[in-house]
Amino acid sequence: MRLVAERIKKRIQSLPQDGDPQENIEALIGQIVPLDEDRLAESQIWIAFSTFALTEPELRPLSREIHDSLRDVFRNILEALAQSQLLKPGLDTELEAKRFHALVDGLLVHGVIASEVVLAEEIAGIVARHLDSLLVP
Repeated sequence: MRLVAERIKKRIQSLPQDGDPQENIEALIGQIVPLDEDRLAESQIWIAFSTFALTEPELRPLSREIHDSLRDVFRNILEALAQSQLLKPGLDTELEAKRFHALVDGLLVHGVIASEVVLAEEIAGIVARHLDSLLVP
């Protein structure tokens, strides 16, 4: 699981941070969700590990660490958008970070469990639409 987390982290760190903020965020989220065979395999490992950690107390700290680091990614995204005045006014950044995190977790699970129905293009489209709902036009 640490290897999967490190692979995702390296991909995210290698992404360019110039250009359109929405495209940058979509690219970042695209490194987490199952958009290709490698990311599908990583997603399967994450689900299996998270499930196993529920019954194995010694794995819970790592599971929590990974969960918390992902939560921080969403919190940082929303805070950066708010600071750049790209976030719609009046939104609670903490709540929106939790909502975005839950959405992406759900997309990941659906992309693993029903990959023949929930296609990569749909996952990417849902992320883009969600971002549209958060950003000023």
